[in-house]
Amino acid sequence: MRPEEILKLIETRRSIRQFKQKSIDREIVEKCVSAARLAPSARNLQPLEFAYIDDKKLVKKIFPMLKWAGYINPEGNPEKGREPVSYLAVLVNKEIYDKNFPYDAGAAIENFILSLWAYEIGTCWLLSVDRTKLRKLIDISDKYKIDSVIAIGYPDEKPVTVDAEQNDIKYWKDEKNRLHVPKRKMKRVFHLNTIEE
Repeated sequence: MRPEEILKLIETRRSIRQFKQKSIDREIVEKCVSAARLAPSARNLQPLEFAYIDDKKLVKKIFPMLKWAGYINPEGNPEKGREPVSYLAVLVNKEIYDKNFPYDAGAAIENFILSLWAYEIGTCWLLSVDRTKLRKLIDISDKYKIDSVIAIGYPDEKPVTVDAEQNDIKYWKDEKNRLHVPKRKMKRVFHLNTIEE
């Protein structure tokens, strides 16, 4: 893969909240979880494990355990018939657990998300999860901490990135129901040789 292709993959990735109801090949998911496990890990402890859920009955039960798009709730929620088709629960094995696991999770999840995007499969990384209900539903042992859940499916929307004015970070939908995601301008985040205000 050429550098330009990798950069385009990163630049075009957006959180997806409207999904086509098309199943995902488990082999693809396994390849992407493998990419996640290869991410950097503090002290190389590798405390993360991953539970993939694609059983339709379970997927349906997980949906109400999640909170979506806080800035534009409920307009940002997946519409009926456009919900995720599967989920990945990111787990921390507390028997291996280290205080630096959030860094591990961030790196692994980004690897996973970008790997799926290479297959044109969209994701939404969710931290607002009813962990008690999820633990009970899929029998997650107490030896695991539930870090987050990633909603997965082929995209049925095309969010766009826009330059943020000052520190305006709230995303919005336009009159065509297209999601706009503000990102801080490069000149506000990139400093060369010194930090100037």
